[in-house]
Amino acid sequence: MDFLTIIQILDSTVRLATPLLLACLAGLYSERAGVFDIGLEGKMLAAAFMSAAVAYVSGSVWLGLLAGVGASLALSVIHGLASITFRGNQLISAVAINFLAAGLTVLIAQSWFQQGGRTPSLIGGARFEPITLPFADSLAGVPFIGPIYSDLISGHSALVYIALAMVPLTWWILYRTRFGLRLRAVGENPAAVDTAGVSVTGLRYAAVAICGVLCGLAGAYLATGLQAGFVKDMTAGRGYIALAALIFAKWRPWYALGATLLFGLLQAVALRYQNIDLGGVVIPVQFMDALPYILTVIILAGFVGKAIPPRAGGEPYVKER
Repeated sequence: MDFLTIIQILDSTVRLATPLLLACLAGLYSERAGVFDIGLEGKMLAAAFMSAAVAYVSGSVWLGLLAGVGASLALSVIHGLASITFRGNQLISAVAINFLAAGLTVLIAQSWFQQGGRTPSLIGGARFEPITLPFADSLAGVPFIGPIYSDLISGHSALVYIALAMVPLTWWILYRTRFGLRLRAVGENPAAVDTAGVSVTGLRYAAVAICGVLCGLAGAYLATGLQAGFVKDMTAGRGYIALAALIFAKWRPWYALGATLLFGLLQAVALRYQNIDLGGVVIPVQFMDALPYILTVIILAGFVGKAIPPRAGGEPYVKER
């Protein structure tokens, strides 16, 4: 494997890891506030459809992005009402959102476009175009540095750079701001936060809303950045993989970046190599395609070390009178 091939695989890794990273950070905000959300998959799916549909109709990818974020936020509000206001079971609410999104997206797409539950292909301004960073072209011929900067760092769409920027921003918000301190506290001991005169409900709704925005960005990237339109079930379990990455990262933003890049690398290798020959033993492409999901099962089974979630996670808060 030569150097340029490695750069190409790493470039694909970044692209494939972007929706996972955004969804993983979305789950991090929600779960740090004590609201478990396995509905990331449904929110991403709804956002992917709405962003692709609106971008196709309007011809503007930015309007599509706003529509995708709006769809994800709407589902987040539903989840917040069910699990925070009405103190329902958070897991059941999130599963219902996944089923709702899986059915409605195909139904509306078929009614709207009559193309078998998909949207027409996006072209031109309806898609996110790659951004060429300064000096990328002039440095392309420089050995070693040129391919890294021109082919790996430069040439991604805006949402890729937004996703990467969200990692240090999330770290700063959670560990260097009053809001972040309260958000983490409400996931550990909501009664103490309530005693301090801070609204537990308000903080949890804020976390759920941030989760909705990030899931909206992830879904929009899938349909308008990574691909050129919406197809049925295009998230393909990425929401669940993001949750596994979140557990792998132990609810920390920098670890989340590493975990999602690992999943992205496995997907990139599977796409690049149809069959891998290891000393006469051929590994079929089906096994490589399944590797991210196998790793998900391994992580959830607890083989990567003990990961302790926020203590108040999954429990509705009932204010003492």
